[in-house]
Amino acid sequence: MTAIAPEIDNMLLSITEEAHVRAPIAATFAALLEEMGPSNEGRPGTPMPMTLEPWPGGRWFRDLGDGNGHLWGHVQAIKRPTLLEITGPLMMSFAVSSNLQYRLKEANGVTSITLTHTALGLFPEGYREQLSQGWPLMFDRIRRRVEKA
Repeated sequence: MTAIAPEIDNMLLSITEEAHVRAPIAATFAALLEEMGPSNEGRPGTPMPMTLEPWPGGRWFRDLGDGNGHLWGHVQAIKRPTLLEITGPLMMSFAVSSNLQYRLKEANGVTSITLTHTALGLFPEGYREQLSQGWPLMFDRIRRRVEKA
């Protein structure tokens, strides 16, 4: 088997994260949509409201007003309350294509969320390492939102 050339390997991204929330799956899925949409944060404590249209083909974007903004992706698949899949550049403003999947499962009153983020692109030096830092913060916000309810 031939190894992937180092140049190609530098163009790949693969992140998998898992979180457990002590709440029903429907409430956890609703909190996920809220945190990806109007309650989204950039850096901790810095609001960065987004619009997420939760249907196939729906957009996920940041509206800056006056016709300005950033398209992060489109809903590729949604199966409430077990799957949300988005494809697009996400927060990256360079040549890249991402697939973002959230898969939810409930057992014994605990919902597990598995995030898989894969991408292919021309990543600037050091950028791939930074991409894994935001997902755990969003999981914490989901957990706080739904477990306090």
